[in-house]
Amino acid sequence: VLRCLGIPTRVITNFNSAHDKNLNLSIDKYIDKSGKTLSLSEDSVWNFHVWNESWFIRRDLGSFYDGWQVLDATPQEKSKGIYQCGPASTRAIKEGDVNLDYDSPFVFAAVNADCVTWIRYSKKRRERVFSDTRKIGKFISTKAVGTNSRVDITANYKYPEVKEISFKISYSQYKNSLMDDKKILVTAV
Repeated sequence: VLRCLGIPTRVITNFNSAHDKNLNLSIDKYIDKSGKTLSLSEDSVWNFHVWNESWFIRRDLGSFYDGWQVLDATPQEKSKGIYQCGPASTRAIKEGDVNLDYDSPFVFAAVNADCVTWIRYSKKRRERVFSDTRKIGKFISTKAVGTNSRVDITANYKYPEVKEISFKISYSQYKNSLMDDKKILVTAV
């Protein structure tokens, strides 16, 4: 319909799409002390989810948020009392501006939530034992204009994941570096 009105619109697919039911920006999994999964969270991760983007000028949010806006025609949650999602600015999603209206926190979580595993010892005591910050929001894609090729637009929604660098030094090397009062700066690009 938006294309018929002359508004640029495209279909978006997000692989490993989070469904953050409680809007805490994480997908929580609870286990007991023996490792058995507990049914305490309604959060889930879908293999993929599809929505639309349309190009709008955002006078209500300011020109910083102009551009592609997320509109989900199949929302699974109520927003302001009705089933709707968007228009959420992709710029707001990328910048983590989750305090804006139009379902920004929900869309942010769909592409960037952390998957967190908790051990639940009692109703009042739980411990975070694992967090995967890279699982959600993979290969966010749209169709290329004029061909059937896929265009990866993940960078429109999130900054690149920081790569971890693992290195080991012996205790004696560590001790010597402290004794010599040397400072080591490791920069990862």
